[in-house]
Amino acid sequence: MSSLVVCGSPALGMPAQPSRLEDPSTPLASATDLGLTRGDGVFESVGVHHGVIHDLEPHLERLAQSARMLDLPAPDLDAFRAAILMAIDDLLSRRDQPPVTALCKVVYTRGLEAAASTPPGHPLGFALAYEFPDPTDARRDGCSAVMLSRGYPLRIGTQAPWLTIGAKTLSYAVNMAALRHAASLGAEEVIFTTTDGFVLEAPRSTVLLRTGGTVLTPAVDGGLLHGTAQQAAFEACEAEGLACEYRDITVEQLASADAVWLADSAFLLRPVHTLNGRTLDVDRSLTQAAITRMLAR
Repeated sequence: MSSLVVCGSPALGMPAQPSRLEDPSTPLASATDLGLTRGDGVFESVGVHHGVIHDLEPHLERLAQSARMLDLPAPDLDAFRAAILMAIDDLLSRRDQPPVTALCKVVYTRGLEAAASTPPGHPLGFALAYEFPDPTDARRDGCSAVMLSRGYPLRIGTQAPWLTIGAKTLSYAVNMAALRHAASLGAEEVIFTTTDGFVLEAPRSTVLLRTGGTVLTPAVDGGLLHGTAQQAAFEACEAEGLACEYRDITVEQLASADAVWLADSAFLLRPVHTLNGRTLDVDRSLTQAAITRMLAR
């Protein structure tokens, strides 16, 4: 079950039009839309847990940040907010009770190629809300992961801003290829590393680890997306009496951590029980306590 809403005026300066519900099978993008042909666009995935929307404003802020990094026209966040709420409300209204977890994927593309439109452009924006498989077991049991090189050194984004490091773009071919490679090795997830031996992030998640009484995540300026679920997890862990820090983390530090998690908007927090084929300890009590606090936000 899913609900699709087309954003009436996704870019600031476009003629104001109301967002509208569409059948999810409705064709939206032209064959010349740059989001389709070039991956030239950005997106966000907003979590909805037991009918409650989580971190909507941070997701909208990150959508705007990603758009700036790609030199896209500034998105109309009021219009996107309205589209997201409409899609989620429609999805929830067609159920007797809300699903454990749903997601609302928000997409914003540059629009039509110059050869197909004069003037080129007219950005496309839409929100697609859909039910996500119940993540309860994965939150408890965790997942396996392998470390794979992302192919660049730490902080490459400061030297090469055109790589759009830290933007959530539609160009996901590398991420999906890495996940397929992990599956061929018998693992469910990937943790990317730099060529100089530091930890980055997972294709769809942020990495957290516990060392003693401190929970760490890789420093954002090292070349990764600032995770919304990671920030919520930090708040939860601090409420449990732990210190939380952003820090450059080496591959060796990750491998020797007391516990490792992946944080994202769908699962919230998943322990990593196996890394590169080696069994890791799972901190079940902290995991459950943090998830309970994250759901209560």
